Amino acid sequence: MHQAEDGSTVYGSPEFDWSVLQVPTALAVVRGQLGFSWLELADRLATVTQDELEWEPGPGALRVVRRGTERTPRTLGPGEWVMEWPEGADSPQPRTIAWLVAHLTEAYLERWEWTFGAHERRRDSVEFSGEVGPAVAGLRHEVDRWRVGVDALGDDEAFTVGLSQATPIDAQSPFVHLVAHMNRELVHHGAEIMVLQDLYRATHVTPSPGNR
Repeated sequence: MHQAEDGSTVYGSPEFDWSVLQVPTALAVVRGQLGFSWLELADRLATVTQDELEWEPGPGALRVVRRGTERTPRTLGPGEWVMEWPEGADSPQPRTIAWLVAHLTEAYLERWEWTFGAHERRRDSVEFSGEVGPAVAGLRHEVDRWRVGVDALGDDEAFTVGLSQATPIDAQSPFVHLVAHMNRELVHHGAEIMVLQDLYRATHVTPSPGNR
């Protein structure tokens, strides 16, 4: 990692073992997808600014805000910063990059804790931040240790039923299904983050005279 011109911390690319793409096992397939997807998202997150993190793409967008300034009846987070919680699973509310980063952070923490950890912490114990440096660092920490746990498994453990106890579905499923599910979370929310950053830059950057 290094310091950007504005003094914020910029995190470099995660390591990715390209040789996994040549391994013909189910575990290698999901490990490769996880590693490469995170490589692309981490590169983009390293360029996210504070303004982009906070930008609200529509009315009532879900945010990460200081406690006491939330707009939703329910929030998540025990600390100074809280994550606004949607009204329901199918809520049409738009989300900020900050919210998407926080959501991925709590999702990976809970799955790691109830697979490789002490089976104690839930998503409501996550300390969020509305500041870009700590927010990105928090997500990086959770994804990195999830990757370490998945990478340490042998191929024969990929189909172990109940290896994760995070949810009733996880407890009844071969573990590789959970890895695939978390990959989907990373890919689809990561794509949202990238699109929001692109939209922000397209609507907030003043074109130079030569490009008008």
